[in-house]
Amino acid sequence: MSTSNTITFILFIATTLLASCNAAENAASQPLFPAILIFGDSTVDTGNNNYPINTFFRATHLPYGIDLPNHEANGRFSNGKLIPDILAAKYNIKQLVPPFLQPNLSDQENRRTNDFILNYYTIPSRRLQYHHVSSYQDFILKRLDNLIGELYSLGCRNIVIGGLPPIGCLPIQMTAKFRNIFRFCLEQENKDSVVYNQKLQKQIPQMQASLTGSKILYSDIYNPIYDMMQNPGKYGIDTTFLVSQGLRRQKRGCCGTGFLETSFMCNVLSQTCDNHSEFLFFDSIHPSEATYNYIGDLLDTQIREWIAA
Repeated sequence: MSTSNTITFILFIATTLLASCNAAENAASQPLFPAILIFGDSTVDTGNNNYPINTFFRATHLPYGIDLPNHEANGRFSNGKLIPDILAAKYNIKQLVPPFLQPNLSDQENRRTNDFILNYYTIPSRRLQYHHVSSYQDFILKRLDNLIGELYSLGCRNIVIGGLPPIGCLPIQMTAKFRNIFRFCLEQENKDSVVYNQKLQKQIPQMQASLTGSKILYSDIYNPIYDMMQNPGKYGIDTTFLVSQGLRRQKRGCCGTGFLETSFMCNVLSQTCDNHSEFLFFDSIHPSEATYNYIGDLLDTQIREWIAA
């Protein structure tokens, strides 16, 4: 595979990186890029977690995948397509991006996963090593810098990096604060996301300057998702007030109660919402296909303008 013509996305819940190279020429029927490379966590995992035998964090059961063309779960942590699938289809590469660990996969796709939430906020394994979130952010940014350097050495020249979403607005994070009965976003975690994004944006010009011939674009994930949380009516998200619980539906997932269910807790026995497209989140962590479609459209516009510049 010629990496000089490849587009690579790196999507962490902590950071999203898309490393792209030269676009294919003209013709709408031709792929805009010959391949798509995705790096990130479970929000962009198209099925890698199906293969490690020592993990229980899987999405190989309904209701995951219920809105995919075949209505079957295949490892995607949502009701339908993820951002990699949406962008790959827009670029005429393929409709569904296969996981890198899929047996007999060609060398035209690649993925890697990482997770900021579980490692620092929810299951604080990294917090024992990094006592302040600022130092953990610097650790992540250093690893990101190294990864970009590796991709550059393999021939990638155009790179898009997306920042953190408002982590404090994820349903599971709001649930983690047991006294948060009104389901407010956790402002400190959101501030941490903002600070990280500011650091990332400051670091990008330095990265680009050190990699001759590279182009690196920052993509804002935080503000679109936060706006969807604060103004759901603009996006068709159900804002029906649930009197019995005092909640709004953009503050919980579609699966089960929407407060905690994810992976094995969101299963075939879980009751789901009637209209999946009216919910910002499908489970307590992962967005719905409707949300991914909106973010995918924004990213597509940014990428096309950036490549054409």
